[in-house]
Amino acid sequence: MLLAEPQSTPADFHFHIGRIPVRVTGWFWPAAGLFGWGLAQSLAGDDTRTLLIYLGVWVLVVFCSILVHELGHALAFAASGQSSRIVLYHFGGLAVPTGMPAPALKSPLRRLAVSAAGPVAQLCLAIVVVAIVMMLGYQVPDPGFLSSLPIIGNSLEEVSLAGQPIPSMLGRLMVYHLLFVNIAWAILNLLPVQPLDGGRIVLEGLKVFGVSAADQIASLFGLLIAGVVAVWAYQHQETYLMVLFGVLGVGCYQRLVSSGVRG
Repeated sequence: MLLAEPQSTPADFHFHIGRIPVRVTGWFWPAAGLFGWGLAQSLAGDDTRTLLIYLGVWVLVVFCSILVHELGHALAFAASGQSSRIVLYHFGGLAVPTGMPAPALKSPLRRLAVSAAGPVAQLCLAIVVVAIVMMLGYQVPDPGFLSSLPIIGNSLEEVSLAGQPIPSMLGRLMVYHLLFVNIAWAILNLLPVQPLDGGRIVLEGLKVFGVSAADQIASLFGLLIAGVVAVWAYQHQETYLMVLFGVLGVGCYQRLVSSGVRG
């Protein structure tokens, strides 16, 4: 399956954060670059050098943001006594448990906390970025479509009016990308579709309340949401989202079938 952990290759990049091993697959970089190509090209025009610089800023932001997300999961695993490793690949990232399963993770509430830790880490990063920009006396770049989000949009609009514009175009671009990825992508990841974090949160939440058909309900709900998002993405020519949620929808359907539910 596309969302499973890919096999190791000589092109992988390895490092550690404390005791947590991190593997970045070779396909992570072109996938991240492809996803940001359209925006970088629209900003750079026919200037190839500027295009590559803007694309580099985007890839760096995506790398750091997804790493923070998976680090949130890994630290939540560690708090439960479970070791893990991080893998960044073409569809984002994974925090993969290693070694013997921790007894604490038998609790649905603990597993729910682990699932929520990734998006929470990203949202905390976005808050830190806004705080640093404001402390330096600069305006927070126009959040664009994020301004339409309830509460978040109003807050970002208010702070964007304070201070002076960030003098560097690259600085403004980096801050904008950091806010976009760590707010918009975190919210997207909270959609109740397995194996996204939102889907796992729904599943574990149902188990916390003792719902016997938790797996079937979570899979059915995820299938419906994935279908809606995939259709929306098709209508708006968002190819990446369409493919991603199409794959997620197939996974939800397969879970339904394996649980004994027939179409």
